[in-house]
Amino acid sequence: MMTFHKEGYTSLAICILFIFVLNAFISFYFPEAHVVKWIAYIISFLLFVIIVQFFRSPKVSVDPHDRHVLCPADGKVVVIEETVETEFLKDKRIQLSVFMSPINVHINRNPIAGVVKYFKYNPGKYLVAWHPKSSTENERTTIAIENSDGITVLFRQIAGALARRIVWYVKEGDVVEQGAQFGFIKFGSRVDVFLPLGTEIKVELGQVVKGGKTILAELAEKPVAIKTEPAKTKTKAEAEDAFETVKAARPIKNTVKKKA
Repeated sequence: MMTFHKEGYTSLAICILFIFVLNAFISFYFPEAHVVKWIAYIISFLLFVIIVQFFRSPKVSVDPHDRHVLCPADGKVVVIEETVETEFLKDKRIQLSVFMSPINVHINRNPIAGVVKYFKYNPGKYLVAWHPKSSTENERTTIAIENSDGITVLFRQIAGALARRIVWYVKEGDVVEQGAQFGFIKFGSRVDVFLPLGTEIKVELGQVVKGGKTILAELAEKPVAIKTEPAKTKTKAEAEDAFETVKAARPIKNTVKKKA
């Protein structure tokens, strides 16, 4: 089922108003210019279709899984590399980036379920989304979710050269569901996901992915903490007794040479 996303209401209203004014102007001032009228009709139709398809909101059936990391957006995988996340986690991570073109659905979905441990909006530049510095210098939001196993996945909405509007629906402390909408980016951009080292990546560079459907990765099982007892310090008497015990148990080597 396809519906129209709420973030597109204003854009659709402006589009319809523009189409109405354009066609009314041409009809009033150029009533006999049939070629101009048809050009205006075609432009109006294409503009309306672009707005409708951009803000489309398809129904997505999500299959929740504790260890799966779902794709947060429709698009193409453009980055898979090891890097250092410096804003919140401050450790080594596997970065996986999805580029959204203007023809993709621009709804953003939670890659995992859990509690939002960190959220921050950062104003910034509008470099093209594939620029290496766009992840740290562009307008963006940073969100970190911790799941029930204590594993944290961090992800970012990043504005691009055309995308000048980032929308988010979460805040710190929220309990979120996997695959549920956490935001929207208008007119093309990208989403970065930062995964723990040891995560099994399930996609490849250049692969076309679907938000809430494609499994980006599988988290490693939570390591079990092994408690160790501190070494017990022996007293001098205990150490001497232990030495005598070992000495008594050790066989004595005969060093006397036999006569020829």
